[in-house]
Amino acid sequence: MDALTERSTRVVSLSKLHRAAQRRDRGAFLVEGANAVIAALAVGAVRTVLVREHDVTSFAAVLDDASAAGVEIAVVTARAADKLAETTTTPGLFAECATLDTDLDAIVTSGRDGAVVVAVDLADPGNAGTLIRTADATGCAGVLLAGDAVDVHNGKCVRASAGSVFHLPVARDRDVPAALARLRDAGYTVLATAADGELSLDDLDAAGADGPLAARVAWLFGNEAHGLTPEVARAADHRVSIPIRGRAESLNIAAAAAMCLYVSARVRAAQVS
Repeated sequence: MDALTERSTRVVSLSKLHRAAQRRDRGAFLVEGANAVIAALAVGAVRTVLVREHDVTSFAAVLDDASAAGVEIAVVTARAADKLAETTTTPGLFAECATLDTDLDAIVTSGRDGAVVVAVDLADPGNAGTLIRTADATGCAGVLLAGDAVDVHNGKCVRASAGSVFHLPVARDRDVPAALARLRDAGYTVLATAADGELSLDDLDAAGADGPLAARVAWLFGNEAHGLTPEVARAADHRVSIPIRGRAESLNIAAAAAMCLYVSARVRAAQVS
């Protein structure tokens, strides 16, 4: 087949999916790299796979999987690949995927064990993707991007998740109070990370099966620069601080989430084993 050039209608149209408005209007987004394409194929989210012409052999296994699933494969020139790419040095493999549409109700009724992660006003797509990857690794039930949060379909978010956006449900809800009320109605204990929390992560770890982590929990993490607003923090059932034993002033959201979700998963696993 002839390779699509950077001026072809198809490539120009797909490159517009870098814009959030185009993604919303068309119900599609573009992923880049083998991890994301393989994960998307595994859940049937791929509409088209695109590969740079001199990388066809390198990605033969991925292309075979796409072909077996009945997914269209398009070959593109090097310049077309650069037009589709958001990275400085593209691996040359892309997929057009259907947007990941779900909501909080789908998460709380899914029957999946594990915590729900609620990221409030999370602005950086890289942090969002890392948080989703951490939630996936620690067996969380899902992630809610709440308030004025980044779009999960942002290319940097998808890449930072290393395919995890396709492994667990990721919902969006601008109404933070309504989301917290829905979680409580579903039986979740809401835990907010806070520097001045009345409980520490060590307290929760030590309490084990006798503490809040033995039940269904939702962890709230705030904006990178400002954390949770006082109103949202007060709405939680408990505010939890992470002990800092060195001289660092604070932890970024990815590190804080990793620590909280690991302890949460460990306590939960010990209870059900």
